[in-house]
Amino acid sequence: MRKVDKPWGHELIFAETPSYIGKVLFIRKGHKLSLQYHEVKEETIYLQSGEMILHTEENGVIVQKRFRAGDTQHIPPGTKHRMEAVEDCTVFEVSTPHLGDVVRLEDAYGRRGT
Repeated sequence: MRKVDKPWGHELIFAETPSYIGKVLFIRKGHKLSLQYHEVKEETIYLQSGEMILHTEENGVIVQKRFRAGDTQHIPPGTKHRMEAVEDCTVFEVSTPHLGDVVRLEDAYGRRGT
């Protein structure tokens, strides 16, 4: 298991193979990930606990969905998206193994690629 600290919390990478990655993301209340998309990476998220707003692109428009524990979302490559924690959140993410495939469009923490 590998812990990666992030400005919004941290992630635990619990599985890493040539075919897939498994992560647990801990997002602190009031924090949000960058608005981003992936060129190749495909992911599915599951909100295990907490409450968040999931921003996703649908038909070229960013929409907001209120997520509560038990909600899931598949995010295909090229889809703009962002997670924003209303409460402390625990999110399970499974994806293809393209960890460096992040195109940031907006970032509250001034990270590169924005």
